[in-house]
Amino acid sequence: MIGGKWSLLILCHLRKRTIRFCEFPKLIPGLTQKMLTKHLRELENHELIQRTVYPEIPPKVEYKLTEHGKSLGPVLDCLERWGKNHLNRVRS
Repeated sequence: MIGGKWSLLILCHLRKRTIRFCEFPKLIPGLTQKMLTKHLRELENHELIQRTVYPEIPPKVEYKLTEHGKSLGPVLDCLERWGKNHLNRVRS
């Protein structure tokens, strides 16, 4: 359901706020548009995120967590704490 590092990073950023499609590359360096689209679609298919398209020119597309996605909060908190605790070990 949540495969790869990109999906986790996307979910972590969406925990904080609604994000426009064009903002993700600035927030997650190294994430290509192709990979971003793939992971956003997967997360949407699993009903973890909601995509909203606004009828504007240029198109405006926003993503936010669904209630189902928000339920991952405690899991993401644990992963974040673990990562911070072990960051120095990885860097050495």
